[in-house]
Amino acid sequence: MISPRQTLGNYYNDPAARKSFLKQVFDAGARDYDFVERLLSLGTGARYRREALRRAGLATGMNVLDVAVGTGLVAREEIHIVGAPKLVTGLDPSLGMIRKAVESLGISVVLGVGEQLPFPDDHFDFVSMGYALRHLTDISRAFSEFNRVLKPGGTLCIIEITAPRHWLSRAMLRGYMRGIVPMVTRVTTGRPQSQLLWKYYWDTIEACLPPQDILDVIRRSGFADSGHHSEFGIFSEYTGRKPR
Repeated sequence: MISPRQTLGNYYNDPAARKSFLKQVFDAGARDYDFVERLLSLGTGARYRREALRRAGLATGMNVLDVAVGTGLVAREEIHIVGAPKLVTGLDPSLGMIRKAVESLGISVVLGVGEQLPFPDDHFDFVSMGYALRHLTDISRAFSEFNRVLKPGGTLCIIEITAPRHWLSRAMLRGYMRGIVPMVTRVTTGRPQSQLLWKYYWDTIEACLPPQDILDVIRRSGFADSGHHSEFGIFSEYTGRKPR
């Protein structure tokens, strides 16, 4: 979740405009999203996502909900682990994104938002969200919903990018993600909306809540055994377990 004071004025002026902006930019950027992600991660993204999911406890046969499924980057690795597309359900507010997920993966998808999940209580073994925490409007409500739809003993796994603490590392990552990646995106795709999406991507990372605040919300939402694992000081994995 981001602080509106830090990014609101750069892209939108009120909550309604924010919703419209996000829908437009993600729908328009869906066509190029997977290509730019491979560029951004230098081709290592799939392996990292799979390892993060396994660290969180995802295993064969589990019934999974992937919130903010996007084009299916996290869901693809979940299918490899659980064993079948029918065990993975995706949810996303962007039609452009979920169309790509259905085309490439054949999973079931639902149009919706994390703050109001259209699923019954105690339904999933595992709930995931990859690189979308920053786009939630109400993190407490969303985490409470994640807890509600999980079965007792079920697991929450949030994968996110955290801006480095050290100023030099932060400046280098900012230059790469806000400068180089959007520029190459514009040159290779020719689409300014895709370029805008990746500029916005970094700005939301820089304004995201710090790890300790996110962990506090996870605990207050009823999760036990909450934890934070960091890779290279950039990739954050937040986990929690719904008590039995």
